[in-house]
Amino acid sequence: MGLSLEERQAFLAEPHVAAISVSAGADRAPPTVPIWYFYTPGGDLWIPTGKGSRKHQLIEAAGRLTLMVDREQPTVRYVSVEGPVTKIVPLEHDQHRQVAARYIPEELLDGYLKYSEGYGEQIAVYVSPEHWLSADLGGPENWG
Repeated sequence: MGLSLEERQAFLAEPHVAAISVSAGADRAPPTVPIWYFYTPGGDLWIPTGKGSRKHQLIEAAGRLTLMVDREQPTVRYVSVEGPVTKIVPLEHDQHRQVAARYIPEELLDGYLKYSEGYGEQIAVYVSPEHWLSADLGGPENWG
């Protein structure tokens, strides 16, 4: 069963680990990689990544990407959004903290940020959700 726009946005705003896909050119399949992200219903979503990384280069060249999140409990559900990159900006420390806090326990957050920021400059890639796919397949109680 499909989800309403409000259900899609609310689900996407939850702290799921996402998978993104971005074109790698005519002779390659799109690489699909897990990534953290941040989304507020009704706005653009953004993902952090390393400046100059392969992800950064492919995203910049393609100008758009697909992001998909899913879960298995309490029901099998997914939301996929595809859209254009609206901006790429340096990732500020407070913004990095904001996204990492969705995934890392508070007591480990400072250590994680120090470790992660040691890898070099990070960027935030903003994407405007343009095309949505979603479903909630229910759970075992609905299948038999």
